[in-house]
Amino acid sequence: MARMVRVLVVDDSALVRNILSQGLALDPGIEVVGTASDPYIARDKIIELQPDVLTLDVEMPRMDGVAFLRKLMPQYPIPVVMVSSLTQRGKQITMEALDAGAVDFVAKPTSNVSAGLNAMLMELRSKVKIASTANVSHWKGKRPVIPQKAVGITSAALAESTDKVIAIGASTGGTEAIRRVIENFPASTPGTVIVQHMPGGFTKMFSDRLNQLCPMQVKEAEHGDRVRTGLVLIAPGGRQLEVVRSGGFYEVRLGGEEKVSGHCPSVDVMMHSVAKHVGANAIGAMLTGMGQDGAMGMLAMKEAGARCIAQDEASSVVFGMPKVAYEKGGAERLVPLEKIASSLLSLLMEKK
Repeated sequence: MARMVRVLVVDDSALVRNILSQGLALDPGIEVVGTASDPYIARDKIIELQPDVLTLDVEMPRMDGVAFLRKLMPQYPIPVVMVSSLTQRGKQITMEALDAGAVDFVAKPTSNVSAGLNAMLMELRSKVKIASTANVSHWKGKRPVIPQKAVGITSAALAESTDKVIAIGASTGGTEAIRRVIENFPASTPGTVIVQHMPGGFTKMFSDRLNQLCPMQVKEAEHGDRVRTGLVLIAPGGRQLEVVRSGGFYEVRLGGEEKVSGHCPSVDVMMHSVAKHVGANAIGAMLTGMGQDGAMGMLAMKEAGARCIAQDEASSVVFGMPKVAYEKGGAERLVPLEKIASSLLSLLMEKK
């Protein structure tokens, strides 16, 4: 019999705490062991109840969810699913929460609440169970990350690789993993396309935050954007993204909103297009994430002559997507997160 997932619900609204508790309890594999109205009460209940997962409101009085996470995770790492409002501030603070250690988030319905509530609770139940499998131990005692320069790769050498494309896929835990990878890409790195499972609206916020932190320019992809040296394109939430050749260069095309491999955007869609149109000029990486989206796309990339790697289990929040990509044969080896950037850059140099 599968072990029950023990959850602590943290929200300043008594009504929301009740709704979330009842909604989570509909899953026989989830037990709500307690609730808390603010982070100070939550801190004591975490120690007392030792839950497997925390659901945490983003915006609360006394201390917001991000400030709480920054204090909590280095001392008591626990998988956290944020509960976010779809306001501009809600999006911003949710991205900060993911940077501070949250595993994932769900959005509170803001219109047609009765219809949206059941869908939100279903999503929350699913993400809580996924979060219960997450490895967040690397947050213990963590200090702010200081970006390191890519070792052994010169900007001049990389600038000669203008016809190369880097393709990266990620899901649960991917926002932090992506940041840690592309922070270490010099500005002369070939064009990079990324699919991170994330709903519409949040990918714009995510790309804007990365753009402030990384040597490369980072933006949410728009239809017709050229894949060029020094630019990272993030697939927009709710749209499929493909890379195609247009004359002497590559560009992205945005497609429909249908899910493929369970997701939109889908890593499989992006990587299959890279295999078809970029082929041996591509380099691929599969980062932390639940499920198997991208495994067959990465295999297609490898069969087309691309070199591909995947994040190892020890550094993954959820060792799903990289595990399947490796087992299916698309990824040639498993690499710790801190070495993904330098490994990708080395593979680029081998392809010169």
